[in-house]
Amino acid sequence: MTLQERTEAILAELIAFPTISADSNLDMMAYMRGWLERHGARVELFQNEDGSKANLFATIGPDIEGGVVLSGHSDVVPVADQDWTTDPFAVREEGGLLYGRGSCDMKGFIACALAMAEPLSKMDLKRPVHFCFTHDEEVGCLGAQALVPELQKRGYRPATAIVGEPTMMRIIEGHKGCCEYTARFTGLEGHGSAPDRGVNAVSYAVRYVTRLLELAEELKTRAPASSRFDPPWTTLNIGRLSGGVAHNVIPGRAEVEWEMRPMQAGDAEFVKDAIGAYVEGTLLPAMRAVHPKADIATEVIGEVTSLEPMEENAARDLVARLTGQNTCELVPFNTEAGLFQGMGMSVVVCGPGSIEQAHKPDEFIARDQLSQCLDMLQGLAASLEA
Repeated sequence: MTLQERTEAILAELIAFPTISADSNLDMMAYMRGWLERHGARVELFQNEDGSKANLFATIGPDIEGGVVLSGHSDVVPVADQDWTTDPFAVREEGGLLYGRGSCDMKGFIACALAMAEPLSKMDLKRPVHFCFTHDEEVGCLGAQALVPELQKRGYRPATAIVGEPTMMRIIEGHKGCCEYTARFTGLEGHGSAPDRGVNAVSYAVRYVTRLLELAEELKTRAPASSRFDPPWTTLNIGRLSGGVAHNVIPGRAEVEWEMRPMQAGDAEFVKDAIGAYVEGTLLPAMRAVHPKADIATEVIGEVTSLEPMEENAARDLVARLTGQNTCELVPFNTEAGLFQGMGMSVVVCGPGSIEQAHKPDEFIARDQLSQCLDMLQGLAASLEA
């Protein structure tokens, strides 16, 4: 079996695990653990608090500092309400494309990394290769946020990391952060004919959203002229506003789900300080003047740091040599890369498949993208023997 064929066979196995973020990934983790251990890897699993999910960290090669991390997330987005042509959890091949949920985001890269375990195990590696596969990236990088301190506690000090998110094998040296929040409004229900006797949670949620939209415009003026991002400023998005039960009832509860994508230090604190001051100084006093128990509570769903472009980046330079590319890009979407950068690693994002296919029905990855990724990883392996 060729390396390409082995990769495609592994990819079919991985896609068959329906690792939607809301569900367990333990079966897929057990499969990957078994595969890696059969090829000589030292494997650790790190379970979450309720034991329903796990992160995996494995090493092939010498037990020393340094080496390269190959990073991917095991979870995929839901398929509910998507119009798939065939079973999303069974690979379908057509015209050189492999269809299935997670094929590009990002089980294609994981399959390439796993396929490399056997050849790596037979090489005289001077530096280790680490495999890092996480849970719940799609819902706030929860797995990686829990794993990083555990790795630091155990003294792991890899030098570089390649995060294999789908980039069409282009080199990404920087991306925005991702901060997600849910604001919950508790008012006072009443009859719609007497709105002054209640506290309309939806009305206050609308005022809250209006202030966020004002801040979104202010963020545009904060972007430096040299920004390489597209769009060049920190963005803010209102994802959901809900509340109320009927036309003639003052709604007692409402929720606002929102996010921002910081592109520079200080923007996130600017927004949080401004909206916090508006809540404490304007909204809550008005609500509690009518109902002292009225409240606005904000839940932090996730705050994931950006990947900062660095003048010196060994991971970027390594991947550039391996792929023959001489240009690097920035992207607006978020990955786990910034968390690894926070451990002191040099980090780059580069992986097979297109982000344009991610999260869509009939998601696919092209065979030639897997081939390009395998070429990069084989070159990486050879460089670790030197």
